[in-house]
Amino acid sequence: MDLDLNGRVALVTGGSKGIGLAVVRTLIAEGAFVVAASRSTSPELEALDTANLLHVTGDLMDPAVPGRLVSRAVEAFGGLDILVNNAGGPPPGVVLPRGPFLDGTDVDWHAIFEFNLFAAIRLIRAALPHLVARGGSVVNVSSVLARQPTTNNYEYAAAKAALSHAGKGLAEEFGPQGVRVNTVSPGVVRTNWWTDSGGVADMFAGAMGVDRDTLLDKALPEMLRLSTGRFVEPQEIADAVVLLASPRSGSTNGSDFVIDGGLLKEI
Repeated sequence: MDLDLNGRVALVTGGSKGIGLAVVRTLIAEGAFVVAASRSTSPELEALDTANLLHVTGDLMDPAVPGRLVSRAVEAFGGLDILVNNAGGPPPGVVLPRGPFLDGTDVDWHAIFEFNLFAAIRLIRAALPHLVARGGSVVNVSSVLARQPTTNNYEYAAAKAALSHAGKGLAEEFGPQGVRVNTVSPGVVRTNWWTDSGGVADMFAGAMGVDRDTLLDKALPEMLRLSTGRFVEPQEIADAVVLLASPRSGSTNGSDFVIDGGLLKEI
């Protein structure tokens, strides 16, 4: 399927690994010009040696960075058609998962909201004039935790719920001006956060008395009742993000696509 993305300009945050890297690769494969933003590069991102890609470093915890990223995209490629707010999770110095509610302080909550909500809002605010001018689109990467409360990670779930809510309102306000805003809500995705040595998989594996591979391939999918029996792959999220960003989804606005391997059971 031709997604009609050839020559369009996209800005993707968290673009050096995981879901963001998969989005960057997919957009480039579709002929788009891509600005990949992240705190640092990666060998996988550097391997995408193409004139269609510009990597810009920046820490989204700095309120000045979102505007700078948008300006770099416009300067480099002449405009902006697509914004993918993918960066999220724990910012530097914050460890997730976090346990009981009383373990989180105001500082913890502020940091999570700054990275997972306010940075995205600032990017949207900076990008909208350019998106309106070209009939562009925004795709926000939220989480199933925005829909499914749990007894941990309260601040992360609340920030993602706020992001999903804001996306609905923005779709209503800016849809008539030609800008679509949609959300993708992943479930448990096989990213570096899980798989890196010393990461969350090792933490859970130690607590459950199994090895990392058994945890990732069997124990957690069973415990979470994933009907597919496995974690979601980053490319599966990227495929949905790129389709939503494409003009081929021109009548999809204000939607929230859950891609979670069957984790959420309710209607």
